[in-house]
Amino acid sequence: MSPWQPVLLSLRVASIATLFTFAVGLFLARAMTRKKRALAGLWEALILMPMVLPPTILGYLLLLFFGKHGPAGIILDRLGSPVIFTWVAAVIASVVVSLPLMYQSCKAALRGVDAQYENAGRTLGLGERRIFHRITLPLAAPGIISGTVLSFARALGEFGATLMVAGNIPGRTQTIPLALYSAVEGGREAEARLLLGVTVALAFVLVLIVGYCERVTFAPAVPGRAAAAPGKAPRGSAAIAPAGAGSGAKAGQGRKGGRR
Repeated sequence: MSPWQPVLLSLRVASIATLFTFAVGLFLARAMTRKKRALAGLWEALILMPMVLPPTILGYLLLLFFGKHGPAGIILDRLGSPVIFTWVAAVIASVVVSLPLMYQSCKAALRGVDAQYENAGRTLGLGERRIFHRITLPLAAPGIISGTVLSFARALGEFGATLMVAGNIPGRTQTIPLALYSAVEGGREAEARLLLGVTVALAFVLVLIVGYCERVTFAPAVPGRAAAAPGKAPRGSAAIAPAGAGSGAKAGQGRKGGRR
């Protein structure tokens, strides 16, 4: 087996896991920061629990849930699509262990957005969905991107939970950490050093990306906020003027004319 096969499998598993982690983590962070929820502390404890549980314990819990006699395992077995000891199980393990990192990063980024920008969007007539996509997301983007990169790195280095639910099958479920462990155990020093070099290089690049995201800022796209030339109204200002402003101005002119 080629020593690059675990590298390619790890990149595929980590990439797919990061897509799910990004969507679920951002959704949960927005739901928990948007307004106060009943039993918010309990829900947050459940989300963050994989961060403090040992990976092998977490893997055993996933094995009980997705195993042949588990709740999800019974359904998947009837559908003819068992996931235990497949690369899909490695994706599931990576999603579970990396989700807390994504959630924490997104929550901190969303809470760090100045509410004045969002309130400015509301005064300009934007709905909550457009405010989130055009104002909140750009301002929170550095933290969200950092969380995504950290989640990818966590999924790339997952070992214990993956070993429990996906096994260490060469060519099928053997990711970089598992292949490195097998190479060291089998005395294959050249293969172990190659995997070590690849892992360190990937980790270094990911850390550089996180550091860059901490220094960059994205500007929110708020209509009608562009600077206007002296003596000219901003383009689109008529479209965002509050309702009744025009009629109020005309009424004021009428009262002035009456006094004359």
